[in-house]
Amino acid sequence: MYSILVCDDEKDIVSALKIYLTADGYQVFEAYNGREALKVLNEHEIHLVLMDIMMPELDGISAMVKIREVSNVPVILLTAKSEDTDKILGLTVGADDYITKPFNPVEVQARVKSQLRRYMLLGGGNVKSETLVIGGIELDDRTKEVTLDGERVSLTRTEYDILKLLMENPGKVFSPNQIYEQVWKDNPYGTENTVAVHIRHLREKVEYNPAEPRYLKVVWGRGYKMEA
Repeated sequence: MYSILVCDDEKDIVSALKIYLTADGYQVFEAYNGREALKVLNEHEIHLVLMDIMMPELDGISAMVKIREVSNVPVILLTAKSEDTDKILGLTVGADDYITKPFNPVEVQARVKSQLRRYMLLGGGNVKSETLVIGGIELDDRTKEVTLDGERVSLTRTEYDILKLLMENPGKVFSPNQIYEQVWKDNPYGTENTVAVHIRHLREKVEYNPAEPRYLKVVWGRGYKMEA
């Protein structure tokens, strides 16, 4: 589960954002000024920050500068329409994006998802969660959903379990017998062809070109691996 910090001195805005983001499955932490935001970041693993610019005690720009001294976590600034100069300054000192108030919930959800995806694909975060991301493939073990470039992919239970095993161990080579043992939970004797068939079907669903796989690689004489 991704953790998001929402920081705004207007409690109604924090509450509204928490409702939208919680509905999307995120864990939400709250703060009402820059100092509180820095404290939360210091005490918890945060994967994205939504932060207002105009706040008491420590404003969003100053907090942004301090965040960038210790973290590359994505930061989306919440700004008023009249704060164009602050938007530019925020982006200059390290913010990743901004959303103008009053905001559309759908826009917030889309911006958050986009920034999180970019952050994880670039290796910025190491999320100890039920979500696995390699390249354009994302596997959410909480919902049992797999997407390729944001589009949902329909897998059988066995295909899902094979993909999960390989994504949990990127770069590691598994022999057909090892895959069968861990996925089928049974004696693997004489099961090479069974695994090969499932790998082929899986490639047809998650590879751009199954004939030249980008993710599910075969290591001749040894087995299969997920290319990191």
